[in-house]
Amino acid sequence: MTRSRRHVDAQKRGRVAEWLAAWRLRLAGWRIVASDVKMPAGQIDLVARRGRVLAFVEVKARGTYDDAAEALHPAQALRIARAAEQFVAKRPEFDTFQIRFDLILVAGGAWPRHVQDAWHDPR
Repeated sequence: MTRSRRHVDAQKRGRVAEWLAAWRLRLAGWRIVASDVKMPAGQIDLVARRGRVLAFVEVKARGTYDDAAEALHPAQALRIARAAEQFVAKRPEFDTFQIRFDLILVAGGAWPRHVQDAWHDPR
């Protein structure tokens, strides 16, 4: 398989994982505010709210939950935190919300696992 074919396949798997993650959140009472957000500091997979909590959600899909959890690196967490700061700066309606960083793990054919408050702003 060529590199470009692997890249296309990975993108497709990522889109499916994000779709599953969004439905996992919706069924738990979350409202998806935005998806695939591109900010100067980085990209955010999903932004969801429930009550006064605004969650910036990273979706990781791998063969196992453990592999998915290990795929989030500290540098990526920092980029997401900076992008979240930029997102809130552009959306003042969220100024008073509690900000949280969540992780959704997608593994095999299993139901996505939601890890709430998975990390804190590393700065």
